[in-house]
Amino acid sequence: MSTKINDKDKYKIRRLIKELQEIKGRGTELVSVYVPAGYDINKISTHIAEEQGTATNIKSKQTRDNVIAALEKIIQHLKLFKQTPPNGLALFAGDISERDGQQDYKIWSIEPPIPLNQRLYRCDKEFVLEPLEDMAQDKDFYGMVVMDRREGNLALLKGKTIVPLISVESQVPGKFRAGGQSAQRFARNRELAAKDFYKKIGDLMKEQFLELKELKGILVGGPGHTKYEFVEGNHILTPIKDKIIAIRDLSYTGDFGLQELLEKSQDALSEESVVHEKQLVSRFFNLLGTDEGMVTYGKEQCKKAMNIGAVETMLISETVDDKVVDEFIELANQFSSDVEVISAETREGVQLKDIGGFGAILRYDTGEMF
Repeated sequence: MSTKINDKDKYKIRRLIKELQEIKGRGTELVSVYVPAGYDINKISTHIAEEQGTATNIKSKQTRDNVIAALEKIIQHLKLFKQTPPNGLALFAGDISERDGQQDYKIWSIEPPIPLNQRLYRCDKEFVLEPLEDMAQDKDFYGMVVMDRREGNLALLKGKTIVPLISVESQVPGKFRAGGQSAQRFARNRELAAKDFYKKIGDLMKEQFLELKELKGILVGGPGHTKYEFVEGNHILTPIKDKIIAIRDLSYTGDFGLQELLEKSQDALSEESVVHEKQLVSRFFNLLGTDEGMVTYGKEQCKKAMNIGAVETMLISETVDDKVVDEFIELANQFSSDVEVISAETREGVQLKDIGGFGAILRYDTGEMF
């Protein structure tokens, strides 16, 4: 079975986590149940029924009533399944009413997109969400290094987000020597300072990257020839050097350099969702500039296009309200359209957000229909 989760599934899990995190119990009355893949669902049902009997011993009447009612919700929901779903099942139930003396029992159920390997039953003041949070995390990392002879910057590419780690300035003198210093001595001192700086960057790479088991590769870039001198020398520990998958010529260092390195490494990152997103949004804006009839944007215009089946791919910013995203996903399912929830962390994602958060690539030229 696949252990890779696509962005749409991650979005659904994160949305559920966000909703469940906001619910707090007055006592240990919120029930979380995780059924692992391959486990007999009838045994889970029997266990929950036994827990319901045990719950009659809870001293607090309010907690006792709420736990028994939540467990009943779960027992009834489990009856919908003849067997455990292929990847397992996670269930959450409890009283979500905000006023004392009132009850509003609700149940949530999710069939995870990858196999669940944990069996759990717990009553607490909060739902147990760690197994879902672990699924929704971006676990693949790429190291990023941008440098020239003036400065170096290390960062991680985590999912779609560049996370700066450390910046360091070099002690390499400029190209113009002070008076009284021979050209030969100046050049020798400059090279010694450069080697010291390369060693410092290499040591920082060891410190930041060596223990990251999830590190899939390292991207290196910068202006000029410095990056090649650095990589080709003996400044980087072999296990780290072996992870370098791309070296790119850049115009900048610093934050701009990190963004440029990401953009120029798309071929090396072709399997990563961040590149897929950037390519989709770039395609949308290219069509907007060259073939305007093949795209539309804005919430209402996109909804009209969805309702007539004209949308090939719907792009929605992650900043859009969850209920609106759900509405568009439901429409997309009716017309076999794709929906991509776009991160606001990339330059292209910010562009989409700036035009209202909605953009659609169409199946055919709609002219001025929208």
